[in-house]
Amino acid sequence: MFEQFLGKLRKYEIRMRKAVTSERHGNFHSVFKGSGLEFDDLRLYQYGDDVRAIDWNTSAKGHGTFVKIFKEDKEQTAFFMLDVSASQQVGEIKKLKIDIAKEICGVLTLSAIQEASRVGLLCFSDKTERYIRPSDGMKHGYGLISEFYKLVPESTKTNIAEAILVALNVLRRRSLIFLISDFIDNNYQHNLKALARKHDLIVIHLYDSREVNLPGLGIIPLYDAEKKTTVWVNTSSRQYREEMANRFGKRSAELQRLCHQNRADYISINTQEDYVPALIHMFKVRRYTKSTANG
Repeated sequence: MFEQFLGKLRKYEIRMRKAVTSERHGNFHSVFKGSGLEFDDLRLYQYGDDVRAIDWNTSAKGHGTFVKIFKEDKEQTAFFMLDVSASQQVGEIKKLKIDIAKEICGVLTLSAIQEASRVGLLCFSDKTERYIRPSDGMKHGYGLISEFYKLVPESTKTNIAEAILVALNVLRRRSLIFLISDFIDNNYQHNLKALARKHDLIVIHLYDSREVNLPGLGIIPLYDAEKKTTVWVNTSSRQYREEMANRFGKRSAELQRLCHQNRADYISINTQEDYVPALIHMFKVRRYTKSTANG
């Protein structure tokens, strides 16, 4: 089964790589290296320098205007934060949110291990379910994929804020972080801001079609896997369906706005649809914004 899973990931990864690199000047490498820059030195400002690179603290001392010089960080890390809580166990068979989350994590891990020096993993519920320290090499990448593929979480609940604190503690250097979750949780916004400030953050928001458009099936039991409780709801009630759709829309819009305000990339993926075009689009946008910022 794992070999089948790996074969599927390889096929999707090749498809994504071809699409991103097929355009003129396509460079998958530069996209994935992302924020692999670290502070190196200061020098006096010269005409034409980017004003955003000015070190205002040093310049304020009155000895001239200084700009920061950065060098490429050869030790770039791609770090995956994967939500494995019970709310991810929603969707059609083999297309549960958790299935798609693992596929996306796997496809991106294969890309990262070829382009970035090191990859690491944090699988979380309301506790750390699995942590793998960042390292390099294809063997490490396959080992990481195997770990989350076979993982059976101990807890059903979610605590995104706590998972972010763990990531902030274990990652000392600026890294490229993929946070993959359905974001059905509260009070994580403050920590998400801190993560986006310290790292190059990509938020991947997964949802199932029924969270947006619940079919009218009459009065049915809905099981909350995290709370382990069942409630009976009238899905034929237009008001109930609209409230459910509005709740999702509000949560999604707030998360998107939070990412935008804190310069994190946001990507929304419907688990019933092909997710590869969404990943391709994300990489193309990142390549464009990075080349614009550097140009």
